[in-house]
Amino acid sequence: NIKEARLAVTESKSFRDDEALKVGLIDIRAESLQKLISLINGREVTLAGGKKITIDTRKYRIIKNDMNGIEHFLQTISNPNIAYVLLTLAIIGLITEVSHPGMILPGVVGGISLLLAFYSLGVLNAYWGGIALILLAILFFIAEIFTVSFGLLTTGGIISLIMGSLVLFHHTPEIKISLTLVIGISIVIAAFFILLIGIVIKDRKREKTAGAESMIGKTATTKTSLNPKGTVLIEGELWYAISMNGEIKAGEEVVVKKVKDLNLWVTKK
Repeated sequence: NIKEARLAVTESKSFRDDEALKVGLIDIRAESLQKLISLINGREVTLAGGKKITIDTRKYRIIKNDMNGIEHFLQTISNPNIAYVLLTLAIIGLITEVSHPGMILPGVVGGISLLLAFYSLGVLNAYWGGIALILLAILFFIAEIFTVSFGLLTTGGIISLIMGSLVLFHHTPEIKISLTLVIGISIVIAAFFILLIGIVIKDRKREKTAGAESMIGKTATTKTSLNPKGTVLIEGELWYAISMNGEIKAGEEVVVKKVKDLNLWVTKK
């Protein structure tokens, strides 16, 4: 039925199976595969080359081509929610590796998760704008580790992540990410980065108090005269020192004002 077939294309007209049979869009309606096989037995059909043949299904065999293990796995991850979870694991794993180099396992898990997520997003024909926003979120998170903006970059990253998640499949309405999943993962990532920022800040404070900077404000004793250079004894160690206010004789106490290039800049106490 050319007329009805044309309407199905030009006007998106739809038909139930019984309606399609009634208007001549299909030849047979069957409730099962076995019923269909019995109905087409003895039916004469014309092949593309014009040859007519009669179908004989009396000795039919059904051959099923099931998916193998790899195909089952790829089908499983080709799910918008699974792809989103993989993307989240990639973010957490890679950021953990960047902030704590040498842990290896988070980086491996994050890298594999990222590749699987990209495969899944490619199969699902994800919107590139959504992917770009999610990648921007990752950059914000990495920048937070190195600059410590006290949450500003993390906030921007979470906003970018949520926006990217919402528009990831906006052009394919039949594919959607669970809003509950998006909110839950955003909370998890926010909590993760609050914890991570706290650890980074503590590490930096620890480095500052443990390094040469910790000597600023402490008292040292000159071992040689400083005119302006010489040596001082501080906490049982000899250091090169530079006087900031003229000559200082040996044996006098000085106060460390700054540390630069492994030299202590001092003033007379």
